[in-house]
Amino acid sequence: MKFLDFKENNRVYHIISIIDLEYALKDGIKYDDKQTYTTKYYEFHDYIDRYKEEKIPDWVVRKKAIFGSLDFNKNHKFHSHTALLSIKVDVEKCWIANENLVNQIYEPFILHKIDEYNKSKQYLENEGTRLLKKYWKTSCSFKENLDKRLDKVKEYDAEVLIFHDIKPSDIDILYIISDHRMMTNKEWKKHFCKEN
Repeated sequence: MKFLDFKENNRVYHIISIIDLEYALKDGIKYDDKQTYTTKYYEFHDYIDRYKEEKIPDWVVRKKAIFGSLDFNKNHKFHSHTALLSIKVDVEKCWIANENLVNQIYEPFILHKIDEYNKSKQYLENEGTRLLKKYWKTSCSFKENLDKRLDKVKEYDAEVLIFHDIKPSDIDILYIISDHRMMTNKEWKKHFCKEN
């Protein structure tokens, strides 16, 4: 499957649980409007924010971001029971960073509190610190990325940090993903919404 480049469609991609889809289509998307935000991600984002360099603007606060992607590699494994959306963003209120770097610390960050895994705290303090400093050092504004194109560099998995709410009118459903298949919105409706 081929995803259009931002310069072709002025859109960013966002993955959402199908449980949250109705709300998003009706009320839009906000950074903290999902149950998992507080239980699963807030503390993690806050930890990453502590390593932010001073040169990065004050409005770039990871714990207040909606996350998107500019592209997915051809082997990307999408989570089941999600929808892949195309969303319109304000490029003046977006930031780009290398998601590959923070993904390497998520499990150690969560699991180091369990006795069996508490030695992973050393990983966080050493390798984790190095990765987080590199995460912020190699980040840039969305507009700067349109010139640099870090998202096209091998091993740089560009995540888009979006710092504004997404209106329902700026959301399009591209795919519905299950355990068994990935269908376009049109294919899904044809298969499951047909009249008997």
